[in-house]
Amino acid sequence: MNPRWGAYGVVFIVAAAVTAVGIPIVRRTAVRIGAVVKPDDRRVHEIPTPTLGGTAMLVGFLSAMLAAALLSDFDAVFTTPSEPLGVMVAATLIFGIGAYDDIRDMSAPAKIAGMVLAGSVLSFAGVGLLLLRVPLLDVFILSNDWSALLTVVWVILMANAINLIDGLDGLAGGIVAIASFAFFLYTVELTDEGVVQPGNLGALVAIATVGVCVGFLPYNLHPARIFMGDGGSLLLGLLLAASTSAVGGRISQDFTGQTYFFFAPIFIPLFVLVVPMADMLFAIVRRASTRGVALTQADKGHLHHRLMNLGHGQRRSVAILWLWTALMSLFVLYPTYTGKGQLFAILAVAALGLGTYTYFHPVARRTRARATHPAADPLRTSAGSGADEVAEDGAHQ
Repeated sequence: MNPRWGAYGVVFIVAAAVTAVGIPIVRRTAVRIGAVVKPDDRRVHEIPTPTLGGTAMLVGFLSAMLAAALLSDFDAVFTTPSEPLGVMVAATLIFGIGAYDDIRDMSAPAKIAGMVLAGSVLSFAGVGLLLLRVPLLDVFILSNDWSALLTVVWVILMANAINLIDGLDGLAGGIVAIASFAFFLYTVELTDEGVVQPGNLGALVAIATVGVCVGFLPYNLHPARIFMGDGGSLLLGLLLAASTSAVGGRISQDFTGQTYFFFAPIFIPLFVLVVPMADMLFAIVRRASTRGVALTQADKGHLHHRLMNLGHGQRRSVAILWLWTALMSLFVLYPTYTGKGQLFAILAVAALGLGTYTYFHPVARRTRARATHPAADPLRTSAGSGADEVAEDGAHQ
């Protein structure tokens, strides 16, 4: 029997409520121990802001999983306790790596090693890529070695994508909330159709992830009162990796609603998470093509920085990237629920409209004009600050 919507609602509420209640406690503790991010030339926030918000997010997620274990609706998920336990252990491990980096800088190789460890725990617990559908080719059953390797790579990919996009107040939390909710709806539909087994924990992890993001966002929207830190962003990346691999890496049969994706569900998260994935790809190319710049060196060339350089304020930049994520989520969900692709033209028009708004918004045009002719505006603010907002951010860029 598939879990009821009410049971998923309980998990969501527990995750959101525990996270929201925990944030003020974490904030006071962060200030007391000096875990405060100060402004510098590579960050856009202007006042010292506490970090370690990921602590409350981790507690919220663990509480949601424990609540699910007490609900009979999820008996099939906890019949094999190694899987949910593996996700909880891996989440705790990767959060610990990120939190340590928030307090005391950690080298890039050490952080990658932590991600490898967390991904290995997932794979060992049975939460990983077991099948791989290659578009237009076939379904490949992965050996244990290949399964473990690709699961670790998937965790590293997701964790770094969320970590890199975490550069404006509310940006990463909002994107992950939208993407996780889309993937939750996608998984529920496939479960109802019998494509995904009721014991699959993908939907459970996805809705718990939505909950922790919703609980955290009120404190992180501009102007942020706390940042999630590397601990929070790496945690969200791992939860996305766990939920998507648990579903996309186990489907062997065709499903008509996957028309756009050539029956390759593991590729669906790449569509839903197009914003952080594209940002990560551009960052790698940008840094690799710049002489003397290491791939791990932070810069201000990310998508959100470019939006601010176009003249958008921080709130509008975040809203634009949220809208792109929501648009791509619709691109996935409509054919999944209807088996039809007629919405493609409408989505294309919406994407064109959003792109036009992004570049030709009146405030953005005025800001670009002032940047081009500074003498015409004696009150010109610094590039990227926007005309209607004071930039203040979040995380690590």
